[in-house]
Amino acid sequence: MHDIAVHLLAFLFIAALLAGFIDSIAGGGGMITIPAMLIAGIPPLETLGTNKLQSLFGSGSASIAYARSGHVNLIEQLPMVASAILGGAVGAALATIVPGDVLKIVMPFLLIAIALYFGFKPNISDVDQTRRMTPFLFGLTFVPLIGFYDGVFGPGTGSFFMLGFVTLAGFGVLKATAHTKFLNFGSNIGSFVVFAFYGVVLWKTGLVMGAGQFIGAQIGSRFAMKNGARIIKPLLVVTCIALAIKLLADPAHPIRVSMGL
Repeated sequence: MHDIAVHLLAFLFIAALLAGFIDSIAGGGGMITIPAMLIAGIPPLETLGTNKLQSLFGSGSASIAYARSGHVNLIEQLPMVASAILGGAVGAALATIVPGDVLKIVMPFLLIAIALYFGFKPNISDVDQTRRMTPFLFGLTFVPLIGFYDGVFGPGTGSFFMLGFVTLAGFGVLKATAHTKFLNFGSNIGSFVVFAFYGVVLWKTGLVMGAGQFIGAQIGSRFAMKNGARIIKPLLVVTCIALAIKLLADPAHPIRVSMGL
């Protein structure tokens, strides 16, 4: 449908590799891949659909790496993943109905709040804390809600899952990161199926970027497992703030439009 030049495919592969590395540690890979695809001349709707295809490889690759090292049991997490798939599918299906401007206004401030929480709360480490919600209730409420958000909008999904695992499920930072990736994989599947149904996925571009995502996520997840909260916390804080700034800097952001900036 859209023929991408070889040099642009190479550019998108590198962008996806970097995104896979960052996303496997702190989330926020879409902050790199979505602008990269728009720069390459891919229309916005195809960008969203193709982004879901390529991000499957990153979240899937990281999930495998964390599972192999014993940080997450993928079989035990399947009910939560099913919940994330459902949330992602419903979110993508309703993407044209849900008032996106409201999400765009609220998102940067939520991301800054997450950055402040992880940056200033002293006892967040790789050690598990007190659990405030049972796994069943967590999977029934929080997971599909964030999956729905991923389908509708997307940026910061990994950060929201991380926040939930640390504050509600009581997970340590590394354990939360490992569990976040498989749920992100699920919400990506749900929304990808919907976008593929509507024919807005560029398969060749998505698969080339997927290869970059897979490699980047393998490197990133190993880096995270080696360094734990020591590297995950600061990278999560930086990613959330950078994503918030990027959203606010968008000329089409509702706040900038309303202020005539």
